[in-house]
Order: sequence, then structure tokens, then C-alpha cells
Amino acid sequence: MSLPYATEKQVAVAAVRRACHLTASVFNKLVKNETLTKGDKSPVTVGDYAAQAVISTILYHAFPADPIVGEENAAKLREESGASMRDRIVELANEALTSELGLGDNVEWGIGPGQEKTAEQLLDAIDRGNHPGGRLGRMWTIDPIDGTKGFLRGEQYAVCVSLIVDAQVQLGVIGCPNLPVDAAQPDLGRGVIFAAVKGHGAEQIMLSGANPTPVKIPDISPAEINFLESVEAAHSSHSFNDRVASLLGVTRSPIRMDSQAKYGCLARGEGAAYLRMPTDPNYQEKIWDHAPGSVLVEEAGGVVTDSRGQPLDFGLGRTLGENFGVVAAGKDVHARVLDAVQKSRQEEKAKV
Repeated sequence: MSLPYATEKQVAVAAVRRACHLTASVFNKLVKNETLTKGDKSPVTVGDYAAQAVISTILYHAFPADPIVGEENAAKLREESGASMRDRIVELANEALTSELGLGDNVEWGIGPGQEKTAEQLLDAIDRGNHPGGRLGRMWTIDPIDGTKGFLRGEQYAVCVSLIVDAQVQLGVIGCPNLPVDAAQPDLGRGVIFAAVKGHGAEQIMLSGANPTPVKIPDISPAEINFLESVEAAHSSHSFNDRVASLLGVTRSPIRMDSQAKYGCLARGEGAAYLRMPTDPNYQEKIWDHAPGSVLVEEAGGVVTDSRGQPLDFGLGRTLGENFGVVAAGKDVHARVLDAVQKSRQEEKAKV
């Protein structure tokens, strides 16, 4: 009996792997070797567009009827002023699409030598990500470079893809080009892909596609609890997390990194809980920022809710709507952390 969504998983892993190599190439060519002015995000913009073009192209060839919810659109690239960036994106995307077939690849997905795409085809691929989302049917999400600042610093970022069917995340794939294969053995190198199919577990794969290894959240004692959180306090409130830690008696320092790499680390037992409390009370999370990570953590034996204890709702459109904040942890830790989060929120409201 074949695994549900086995083909979808194979396609998504192949797409993420090529996008990971592309983004690493962008970093080496456009970040390390160019003088950037402060705040210049043009390399990450090039990488975002090119990676979305590659992933969308592969998904379209494999599943032409499936809509895509993507982060980028190509409107600016179609303008005359976007010609220079467009040329760079086309070159990078074709470089990724036409590289030799690897483990699990299939030429029918529009990849391999001789599979160059025109600029128009690649712009159309980017724009294929304009689906509004919704409650019914199949749809893919793409986050081509999650963790912009981590990418620019040469630290953690992620390439993320998910498949949502009738508002339920059925498949999540997260590529982390800079994440150690094993934090305890740095000599093993960097670069992994996490993949999970709902109801069928989670695994870590080498960037080559080899050595799939199941990942499971270990049991954590109260004394061992620590948080995974964003590097930037502007993204998620560090001070709120500190109050939650104080209520729990947490003494271990948080692990700070950008992107959905945090979900991957949680799934394999590095850090006891991922806590994200937006600094803006009106902020709405995007579905592509949490769909792959949520199914990964759940399949690794964890629980993912918002700060009210509600399930994340992926059927509302391109955002999580009224869901506020994210609390992800192993089953033995989640209830304790959620209780502390809610007490901290009550304290905040009492001060206003």
C-alpha cells in the first residue's frame, strides 16, 4: 500500500532541493561578492522570485490543475524598469531547472538538461502564486525564502512548501541550507530538508535527497525547557517570551534563529517550544509561514496552536485570520507553555 501523497512529497522535496541550491548560489554570487548598502535587500528579492519561479514551474508540470498560494507576484518584473532584475532571475531559475537530475527527480516535472524556460514562462510561474486560498480543494503554498535577514547574514533561512487539502495541511517540506545536519556533530556538515505527511510521520533528509531519518520530539523535563524564537524582536516579542519563561521557571537561554528552521529544530529535539507572539496586536500570520512547520511538528509528536489554544485555521484565505500568535511544543510541554502564555497575556491586559 503506497503512502498517501507519496508523489506530491517526492515532487515537493525535489522542488525545495533545487530552490535550496539556487538560494545558496544567490548568496554566494550576490551577497558575499557584492558591496551592499545598508538595507539593500535586492539579492534576497532576486532569490525570492527565482526560487518561487522554480518551485511553481515544477509543481505546475507535476500537478497542472493545482492552484498555488505564493508570496511573490511578477508585476514589477514585467515593467521596463524591472528588466535587469528580470534577466538575473531568469538566468538563475534556468540554472536551477536545468541542472542534472538527482535522486528522485523526474524529467516530466520540467527539470533537467535542456529544460530552459522563457522569461514569460517564468514570470507566469511566479504569478501562478496569486491564488486567494480558501476552505475547499487542493492548494500549494510557497515561501521561497523564509527568513530574509537570516539569509542576508548567512545564517538560518528556509525554503518552504506545503500542500493543503480542504483547509487541512497534508504535506509540509522545509529546506534549511544552513542548518547543521546534527547540531551535536558539526563535522557532518550543513543542509537538510524536513518532510512530513499528515498521519504518516516526519523525517529529515539530506539535501541530496538521501538518508531519510525519522524525527521525533523527545520527552522534555520541566528543568530542560527552553524556547526557540526569532532573532528579531520586531518580529516576535522577546520581552513577552521572557515573562512566559519566568512563569515557567525556565533558566535555559532561548535558541534564536530566523525562519521555519525553528519548526525543524523543534521536531528533532533542539529546543522545547517555539513561541511566536507578534508585537502588533493586529498582525495576521500568512499561511505559508506556518503550514509546513505545523504539520512537521504535529507529525513529530507535537502540538501547534495559537496563543488562545485554538488550532491554526488554514482555510480562511492567505492569512490565519483571527489566530493570534503560535505556540508549538511536544505534547508533554505544550499545555504548560500555553497556560503560561495565557497568564502573561492576562497580565498585559491588566496593565492597560
